[in-house]
Amino acid sequence: MKLRPAAFALLPALLLGACNAPTEAKKEAPQRPVLVATVHYAPRVNGRVLPGIVKARIESDLAFRVSGKMAERLVDAGAVVKKGDPLARLDDTDFRLQVDQAEADYSSAKGALAQAQAEEERIGTLKRQGWSAAADVDKTKAAADQARGAFARAERAVTLARNAVSYATLAADADGIVSAVLAEPGQVLAAGAPAMRLSHTGEREAAVAIPETLVDRVRAAPARVEFWALPGVKMAATLRELSPNADPTTRTYLARYSLADAPPAVHLGMSLTVMLADGAENVARLPLGALFDQGKGPTVWVVDRANGAVTGTPVRIAGYENESVLVVDGVAEGAEVVALGAHKLDAAQKVRIVQNLAGS
Repeated sequence: MKLRPAAFALLPALLLGACNAPTEAKKEAPQRPVLVATVHYAPRVNGRVLPGIVKARIESDLAFRVSGKMAERLVDAGAVVKKGDPLARLDDTDFRLQVDQAEADYSSAKGALAQAQAEEERIGTLKRQGWSAAADVDKTKAAADQARGAFARAERAVTLARNAVSYATLAADADGIVSAVLAEPGQVLAAGAPAMRLSHTGEREAAVAIPETLVDRVRAAPARVEFWALPGVKMAATLRELSPNADPTTRTYLARYSLADAPPAVHLGMSLTVMLADGAENVARLPLGALFDQGKGPTVWVVDRANGAVTGTPVRIAGYENESVLVVDGVAEGAEVVALGAHKLDAAQKVRIVQNLAGS
């Protein structure tokens, strides 16, 4: 009977312990902080990019057709010109003197021809009347033929001299932009020496130096272009020309890509980047840490942001690239998957999405 007070003293502690046991059993494990990656499918593109510049499809070096001293340059680099606009002039003093000389020779030949033809007609008349010998007829006919030849030469000499005067003015042969000035006033230029470079108005192209290891790939792979000065502007490019010979200095092959739909903001000389695609297959790039395999093939954890649940979803892999895995299908566009430590989770684990490794 003496032990009853002690038993009654222990009873509250036993009842309190019995009440706390279910509460502790119901307590859930804390949510695990995880980083997530958003699934986005895009055409598979190799990380290799090639720099280039914007050029006109047709560029021509313009030169004088005659030699002489440049007297005047009428345009600067960057000038927009129309077909027929004068660009530069040579000193045409000598050419005009040649015109004067050719016209004087022409007048002399014309007078000599008139005299020779008159003599030919007179001797012919005398021959028909019996007052002239056949030898005289032949002699006057030969002289007249010689005068006609001299007159034709003098006539063409005048045309050539006048052409030389016109050639002393360098004119644009098409609408375009003067992309380079290669000669200045005071220089003595030989016939055919480049004086201006004209980029024709029209289609723009991307000029790219291709390493010899990528030549075969360039012929088959589709390409797209981005412009350094125009963020967000991207467009498809079509290979138009690939040089069959390597540059002797750089050992690269010059390629020209057509930019048929280039916006007006794309100007000559702009820097650009050409990206070669492996194919048309769309892939999603996910971190390697998002992938795990529990005997059912490559799998990722898809996170339900609302309740923190994770679902293991098998995916099909196209390959690996640096620190990324290329997923072809299995997860939907826009889904959020655990980016790191996927192999440490299980389906019963609740997670909490954080923005950085610090857990915030």
